[in-house]
Amino acid sequence: MPRIGLIVNDSKEIAAKVANTIQSRFENAGHTVIRASSAGGLVGFANPDQHMRMLGYNACVPNGFDSSMALAIVLGGDGTVLSAARQTAPLQVPMLTINTGHLGFLAEAYLADLDNALDQVLEMNWSVETRSSLVVSVFRGEQRRWEALSLNEMALHREPLTSMCHFEIAIGRHAPVDISADGVILSTPTGSTAYALSAGGPVITPDCPVLQLAPIAPHSLASRALVFSDKEPVTIFPATPERLMMVVDGSAGCYVWPEDRVLIRRSDHPVKFVRLADHEFFQVLRNKLGWGLPHVAKPDKQ
Repeated sequence: MPRIGLIVNDSKEIAAKVANTIQSRFENAGHTVIRASSAGGLVGFANPDQHMRMLGYNACVPNGFDSSMALAIVLGGDGTVLSAARQTAPLQVPMLTINTGHLGFLAEAYLADLDNALDQVLEMNWSVETRSSLVVSVFRGEQRRWEALSLNEMALHREPLTSMCHFEIAIGRHAPVDISADGVILSTPTGSTAYALSAGGPVITPDCPVLQLAPIAPHSLASRALVFSDKEPVTIFPATPERLMMVVDGSAGCYVWPEDRVLIRRSDHPVKFVRLADHEFFQVLRNKLGWGLPHVAKPDKQ
C-alpha cells in the first residue's frame, strides 16, 4: 500500500485531534502514515546579526518524506498550506488540504465533510492540480545568502519609520525599470488573491503561466501592476541606502541590504493539490471574496 504523509499545525488542538483520527483510519486500511509538523516549513525571519539561512529550499522536506508517497494530507489554515507547500513541492507530493482555520481559501475539504473526503482518497477517486511556485534567493556578489520556496508572493518593502524606497527591477532580457514606492510585490497567480490583491493588482486564474509585479503605495501614477511571462527571471536591486525587509508568503524572510540583490524565478517544482471535485475558481472567488455577487439595492426602511 502507498505511504501517506500527514502535515499538521500542531499548535491547534482541533488539527491535532483530527490528525489522530485520520492516521488511525489510514493505518487501519493498511497504509503507512508519516506524520510531520507544519512548523518545519516555517523558515522564519533571518536575524541580521547572524548568518542568513544559506540552505536551499529542499531543507524544508520533513524526515521520512520521499517521492514515493501517494499524497500528503495537510491540516490547518491557509498559513499551514503555504508552509506545507515548502515541505512537499521538492518531492512533487500532492497535498490534500483540509481546513481547520478561518478563511480556508486554499482548502479543498472541510471538517464537516471529512468522512466523504477520506472515502474518496481511499478509493483513489481524486485528481491533481498543479500550481506554479517561485524560488526566492538573496545574493551578495555570487554568494547565495538565503533562499526559500514561495507559493504566493515575495514582498520587499521599507522598514517602519523610514522613507520611501527606490527599486531597480530587471525582468528577463528587458531593460531595467525604476520604481519609487514603499515596496514591491512579486506574486504567482495563486498569490494574486493575497497581498497583491490588497495592493491593487488584478486577480489571475491559476492556469495562466505568468507572474505579477505590483508596487506598494507607488509615488507615481505611472507605476501600476504588471503581468508578464513566468519564464522571465526577475532581479531586484535595492537603490536605497537603508536596509529593506523581505517577506515570503508571510512566514519567511530576511533583511536585504543595498549591496544585495534578490533573484526570483519560477521553480522547477510546482505545488500539487489534490482535487476531490472539479475546482471552479470563479466559484471560490465568489464564496470566499464575494466576487461577482449581484448588487441588489435595499429599500429604505419605512
